[in-house]
Amino acid sequence: MNADQIRESVRIRYGALAEGAGASCCAPGGAAKPSCCGDASSGPDAEELARRMGYGAADLSAAGQGANLGLGCGNPQAIAEMRPGEVVVDLGSGAGFDCFLAARQVGEAGRVIGVDMTHGMLAKARDNAGKLGLAHVEFRLGEIEHLPIADNTADVIISNCVINLSPDKPAVLREAFRILKAGGRLAVSDVVMLKPLPPELAARPELYAGCIGAAAAMDSLSSWLAEAGFTDIRIVPRPQSRDLIREWAPDLGIEDSVTAATIQARKRNA
Repeated sequence: MNADQIRESVRIRYGALAEGAGASCCAPGGAAKPSCCGDASSGPDAEELARRMGYGAADLSAAGQGANLGLGCGNPQAIAEMRPGEVVVDLGSGAGFDCFLAARQVGEAGRVIGVDMTHGMLAKARDNAGKLGLAHVEFRLGEIEHLPIADNTADVIISNCVINLSPDKPAVLREAFRILKAGGRLAVSDVVMLKPLPPELAARPELYAGCIGAAAAMDSLSSWLAEAGFTDIRIVPRPQSRDLIREWAPDLGIEDSVTAATIQARKRNA
């Protein structure tokens, strides 16, 4: 697939998830249809998945109903160190879960901007924000390789298992650097490659859109971050994610090739 076909595949998949087709990054087929991950109805629900990613009961309560879809591979909130009054941008904001948690941390003096390329997710997120009465949270349509945000806007950029889906990850990181203020920081949970997938799995498009097939090696991510201008780069694998990733595509052995990781970096002060 070329870049446009990859984006369209991802857009279709996550549009289905926005419409309630299953609570798994790699299971958009719905409760009645097996996907690359098997039958979504037999797996853990969204709340259990979020807890396994590192979110607590207070997080689930604060985000309200409908924001947590059980997507992601970690908890960027735990590493972002958000402070009152800051501007936070969420790359691939989905139904708004991490945005709403960020809004709680930055307070009404701060601002949260979610960016997503899926109309269904944006509609769901805006509806959820309205129910929570969060006037300092907004959602914008856009691709993370071409962010609809001005230079030097954000204090913090977060993302949860989305950058791996991009066919042009260096462009995403350049855009992240562009919109960060001097001294701003990147705090991401994502999937990284430990070793190449077997060729027969690497060629499966459903694994690409399921957060697996296009994961980048840690060395590549580190190089792209440095080339974009970031400093203080830290990429830390999370071995405890192995069981969660195994469930994304049972019996394929993907947990031997990919793992969740935290990715942190900073834009140097001017």
